Amino acid sequence: MKEDIIQEIEHLRERIKYHNYRYHVLDDPEIIDSEYDKLFRRLQLMERENPELINPDSPTQKIGEAPLKTFDPVKHSQPMLSLENAFTDQEIKEFDARLKRLNNSSSPIEYVVEPKMDGLAIELVYEEGRLSVASTRGDGFTGENVTENIKTIPAVPNNLLYKEGNNNDIPGLLEVRGEVYMEKRDFEELNRTRLSEGLTLFANPRNAAAGSLRQLDPEVTKKRRLNMFCYGTGIISDYKVDTYYETMLFLQGLGLRINMEHMKLCSSIDEVIEQCHYLETGRDGFLFEMDGAVIKVNRLDLQEKFGIKTRSPRWAIARKFKPVQVMTKIRDIEVQVGRTGALTPVALLDPVEVGGVTVRRATLHNKEEIEKKDIRVFDSVIIQRAGDVIPEVVESVKSKRTGIEKVFSFPDKCPVCGANVLKKANEVVIRCPNMKCPAQLNAGLRHFVSKGAMDIDGLGERIITQLIDKGFIKQGVDIYRLNKERLLQLEKIEAKSANNILTAISESRKTTFARFIYALGIRHVGEHIASIIADHFKTIDALKEADEEELLSIKEVGPQIAESIVSYFSDEANVSHVESLINEDIQFEESEYNSKSPIAGKTIVVTGTLNRMKRDEIKDFIIRNGGRVASNVGKGTDMLITGDEPGSKLDRARELGIQIINEEGFFNMFS
Repeated sequence: MKEDIIQEIEHLRERIKYHNYRYHVLDDPEIIDSEYDKLFRRLQLMERENPELINPDSPTQKIGEAPLKTFDPVKHSQPMLSLENAFTDQEIKEFDARLKRLNNSSSPIEYVVEPKMDGLAIELVYEEGRLSVASTRGDGFTGENVTENIKTIPAVPNNLLYKEGNNNDIPGLLEVRGEVYMEKRDFEELNRTRLSEGLTLFANPRNAAAGSLRQLDPEVTKKRRLNMFCYGTGIISDYKVDTYYETMLFLQGLGLRINMEHMKLCSSIDEVIEQCHYLETGRDGFLFEMDGAVIKVNRLDLQEKFGIKTRSPRWAIARKFKPVQVMTKIRDIEVQVGRTGALTPVALLDPVEVGGVTVRRATLHNKEEIEKKDIRVFDSVIIQRAGDVIPEVVESVKSKRTGIEKVFSFPDKCPVCGANVLKKANEVVIRCPNMKCPAQLNAGLRHFVSKGAMDIDGLGERIITQLIDKGFIKQGVDIYRLNKERLLQLEKIEAKSANNILTAISESRKTTFARFIYALGIRHVGEHIASIIADHFKTIDALKEADEEELLSIKEVGPQIAESIVSYFSDEANVSHVESLINEDIQFEESEYNSKSPIAGKTIVVTGTLNRMKRDEIKDFIIRNGGRVASNVGKGTDMLITGDEPGSKLDRARELGIQIINEEGFFNMFS
């Protein structure tokens, strides 16, 4: 029996060491965090039950992995520790109870709660206010010298500032710990670029950040748009305060980036738990990925009293959130055909819950991505989902293969119409060239009637499919030629439903120029670009005659978009369809305020829960009054409208100095 226990412990240690190496050294994890946590907690439990079997080489006694030899080693003056994890509210309460016992007091302990960034731990050392060295955590005692790469990150100052209000001058020596990370949108843009270039995608923002920081060429790092939050210190000379929170304010005053906006002082453990729930519930709205919340004792004298364990401080713990990455199995792969003819492989999965949503399908992007990741039918795979983004297969877990897995053969003919597929030299996407392909027609018509386009309520996928099958519609204009007699021939459509659909079709004739452009389904022209194009050209005739040079003169319109628009209107069939729509009495509503509107020409982002209008309604209001709506805050944003619980877009707007206005203030502009 004892021999079985020894064998299991050794097996767990070897597996964890292997996964540590892939995560910390190669930046290429093979399993998701939750799977790793299960292994680690199992090992901890077995060692607790068999303390005589603990040895210094066990992963439970170590912090990270040895640094890469490609970088010069840097010895930390104080160890960079890991954090103990908690997965339930009860474990957080037990953490609090342990500390109260250590403190010989039942009085509440004050804590600080902050987001747990999913990035790469870094130490910055400032001597006389100047950054002298930056290093990774490594094995906790020795890290890798990444100073030149760190200097390319705008959020990291080369020289500290002295601001009035700080209690001390700049310390002679300051060691700062923090997390280098990549924002979600920058990660998505990086992967989109790599996808278009046929390169392997990064599995998640943490891997992208770690891989970018460990580049031998700092210029590559510079292009990757890394960021950093500081959250702790090593040695600080000639400086004394009483709390962690005061320390963070001091660091912020020196010009270091601190996540004060999402850092909360909590006077009780119940308040701590409430804040953890708040962060987990709103995690999709943050600009960065977080996999948990960090809970720290605020008073520094108590931190010193509680001390540290082998690899973690006793006075801090990480409350881990439900994973946005999970493991499941691919049962089959099917290929879908979109409205532009793009063939997209989709994995059919064993149902699995990701962040509270049951997922049965996930995108595999394209043929090259399947081949590079070597993804096969019956593979165990890691999938991820963030917010409303379509779930995707991140990678296959090759160590779980049993021999029954099958290599997927991408079709050389369209799975819907049978046409020979083709691939342009400058694209990775394989397309069906048949413009009359039923799948393209169906997807195109569903786009045409969608909420952001012509907004025809009642025409869902089931009804559109029937209308196509019966030959009643072939393009968008045919929808305006439908009558009650034809609608009543469809399954489950009665007189009342038919009348409602006809009313919705009639009402859609009055729309905005921007919605009309978006409804046409021009490649690369989304809602935001459609509003910019509409604002510039004003009429469909002017847009039809535009050349690439004029289009490229418009802010936010790049070569790909310009080429796509010119190509669309160079096709006689497209021009004929547009003219037919106009002849069906499609009318563009003019902006009520036009150029006199207080938001005319401004790009506006909305965040938080609104009271006066729904999100779609305020978006329409902005467009009608000459404004443009964007989904993310950036340098081109002019205004942020905030509702209740605005989230991280508010932080970004403050950083960029963008006008921030609440819902009431926004509507008062029109009084």
